[in-house]
Amino acid sequence: MEINEYSSLQLAFIGDAHYNLIVKRDIIEEKVKVNDLQKLAARYCSARFQAQAVQYLIDNNFLSSQELIIYKRARNQKSHAAPKNTDIITYKTSTGFEAVWGYWFLTSNTQKIEEIWKIIKNLGEK
Repeated sequence: MEINEYSSLQLAFIGDAHYNLIVKRDIIEEKVKVNDLQKLAARYCSARFQAQAVQYLIDNNFLSSQELIIYKRARNQKSHAAPKNTDIITYKTSTGFEAVWGYWFLTSNTQKIEEIWKIIKNLGEK
């Protein structure tokens, strides 16, 4: 399947899965108890944190014009499910973030993924 054949929500779906894997890959090396790993992962994988991260990336011009289009298309996609733990705007913003991450993954842009993950991890440590 070509990258432009994926819908915004398909990109977000795969982006969510890969982002979670990257987070867990990284935090497994932290010197914390196994029981605390889930709490640490939740810090980075929450809709609220992802929304803050993508806003930081946008404000600091880390996204290309193509990536901004993907972000906005996913963010503005009509959703059929209401979020349980966050407001709809935060949820939609994080969906846009996940779609861009999915785009990077499906285009094998590992350099961008690692660059952005370092930035995001630093944000989460503050």
